[in-house]
Amino acid sequence: MATLLSISSSIFGDQGNTSQLAGEFVARWQAQNPQGSVVHRDVGSNPLPHLDSSRVGAFFTPAEQRSAEQQAVVAQSDALIAELNNADAIVIGLPMYNFGVPSQFKAWIDHVARAGVTFKYTDTGPVGLLADKPVIVFAARGGLYANTPNDHQEPFMRQFLGFIGLNDVRFVYAEGVNMGDEPKAKALAGARNAMDAVLAAVQAA
Repeated sequence: MATLLSISSSIFGDQGNTSQLAGEFVARWQAQNPQGSVVHRDVGSNPLPHLDSSRVGAFFTPAEQRSAEQQAVVAQSDALIAELNNADAIVIGLPMYNFGVPSQFKAWIDHVARAGVTFKYTDTGPVGLLADKPVIVFAARGGLYANTPNDHQEPFMRQFLGFIGLNDVRFVYAEGVNMGDEPKAKALAGARNAMDAVLAAVQAA
């Protein structure tokens, strides 16, 4: 049975443009995979704690030496990583805030980037430890940033996902959503039109 992991990061919850696009993709995926399972992780509405010295310390403390509080910290991270490992495909709703990813999504990244668990360092450089699988990123932006030097999201996301072993990444853009009603409608329609092609690629993977 196939499993889709859906990660939302909009501070506007289900009303966010990226949440709606990702939700529509999930619905189309479910229609083609009626026996499949969907796991939802909304870090925008239910944010994870940002890293601090105590949380980092828990990650690097040997398991047999961890306190109960440290065990809880690691268990939360382990659960997030298990969601990645158990998924056959991943869809991410990713708005652009001030040229970058939402801080809530960055907190998720910091909890799943674990040395010796999701990546390792070798003599020839870092190696991702997750099995590769399709990742679809629905990226909504108020202005026009794709394929310009001001798009700091896509290079960052590709670098991080590749760092943990996820290299099959596809971006679907909805740009100019704050430039007026007509540009917004056109951007969202374009993203929706791209869904079928992206879904077909995921099904074939």
